Amino acid sequence: MSSLEVGLVGLPNSGKSTVFNALTGAGAAVAPHLFSTVETNHGEADVRDSRLADLARLSASARIVPATLRVVDIAGLVRGASHGEGLGNQFLGQIRTTDAVIHVVRAFRDETVAHPGGSVDSVGDVETVELELAFADLAAIERRHERVAKTAKSGDRDAVAEAEALEALRGTLEAGRPARSAGVAIPATLDLLTAKPTLYLVNVDDSGNAADVAAVEAFAGERGAACVAVNAKIEAELRELPEDEAGAFLDDLGIESPALDRVTLAAYALLDLIPFFTTGPKETRAWTIRRGQNAQTAAGRIHTDLARGFIRAEVIEWDRLLEAGSEVEAKRRGWVRVEGRDYTVSDGDVLNVRFNV
Repeated sequence: MSSLEVGLVGLPNSGKSTVFNALTGAGAAVAPHLFSTVETNHGEADVRDSRLADLARLSASARIVPATLRVVDIAGLVRGASHGEGLGNQFLGQIRTTDAVIHVVRAFRDETVAHPGGSVDSVGDVETVELELAFADLAAIERRHERVAKTAKSGDRDAVAEAEALEALRGTLEAGRPARSAGVAIPATLDLLTAKPTLYLVNVDDSGNAADVAAVEAFAGERGAACVAVNAKIEAELRELPEDEAGAFLDDLGIESPALDRVTLAAYALLDLIPFFTTGPKETRAWTIRRGQNAQTAAGRIHTDLARGFIRAEVIEWDRLLEAGSEVEAKRRGWVRVEGRDYTVSDGDVLNVRFNV
């Protein structure tokens, strides 16, 4: 399974590029004026899972290999972007092929950082961007409908079904709701922006902007989406520090872990992906599968030979392994289970696959 790819959207100066840098360490340009992002940025972000470090310490692993996700940062969208205003419309195609969207919403106040609307209105800003995404989707639906309509009139069943789905999607978008809430299968011919799983990331300042966060959480909840609050400026500063200094910085701020830990895990979960782990002296690694997949599929993620020659998997929950203190002790306590190929792997399982060469 290739890395999950997420696209960052939002108004200019919402902090998208700061979030991008915090996630990837890529050093994209950040400036207080509008449209400072003029090229699409691409980067790789680690899925920050604290369980990896705990398992690595237990196994005295030489290295840690996290799961990753790809991140795409495009120019900010403004009102009228779908009709050519600003720069964002030029890059919307860059996120049509992504798996999920992180919508960065500005809540922070800073008079030195321009706002395209003149003042911060978090929910209003969200609605502006969502409207432009909907307009772009409506245009894509109209173009597709023109192609399908003639075939549908001839009575072709597939074309008739697609035309009906397109009508339902159009009605949903015109009613101000995202395509993902239409309750119909999205035709494979369309990569609709509002059909993608979405995470709302509220970019806050040191005050926490509680009222803005609550308002965006309510907006997201109405659309069945998750919402997290992040001080992207602090997270980007943390990214640039050595690990020991970053830890001290967090301690000074009274923060247990970086907020972006929650962001990457939430983005990972948007498509119902889960991690399982392998651990030993050589390395501790996170692997990715879809929720509900079995042990043989998980073995194939590690190496195709393991799936072909699968005999059994020795399985233990990551926290029980830590509680035991070692694999030997976990086996002595009877906590390591022997599972067959059809065992459904759970989030956080530690696997040791036995196989025939």
